[in-house]
Amino acid sequence: MSIMRWDPFGEMSNLREEMNRVFGDFFSKRRLPDVTREVVWSPAIDVFETEGELVVKAMLPGMKKEDIDLTFTDDNILTVKGEVKAEIEDKKRNYYHRELVYGQFVRTIGIPQNVKTDQTKAEFADGILVIRIPKAEAEKPKVQKIEVK
Repeated sequence: MSIMRWDPFGEMSNLREEMNRVFGDFFSKRRLPDVTREVVWSPAIDVFETEGELVVKAMLPGMKKEDIDLTFTDDNILTVKGEVKAEIEDKKRNYYHRELVYGQFVRTIGIPQNVKTDQTKAEFADGILVIRIPKAEAEKPKVQKIEVK
């Protein structure tokens, strides 16, 4: 049996070559997106709380307030539905790249149990929907005095 000298840098070089091959194959297969395909989208949403309320903000550019539907279910699930209507297609346009999205969306958000859903208010201006949900007062623990005999 012969003794072989171990070369750690040679093994690292082999690992680097293998990683380059794997990532090279992955990135070489990427193509430009098909501009004619349907895109499923959902608006960006922030949910935060202030001292007295829970606030949900959604960015809905290009929408009208008539196109937005807000609902609460009994288990405190807020649903934001809507549709961004596409402009009339112009058959003379040849798109090179297209990122504007159109179509319906649905977002559901679980809301904590300590809110007053029946007092929720929503405002929509400049493409931003702001939903304000007042917090309910936390139930105070009941203290019952026990008489010692």
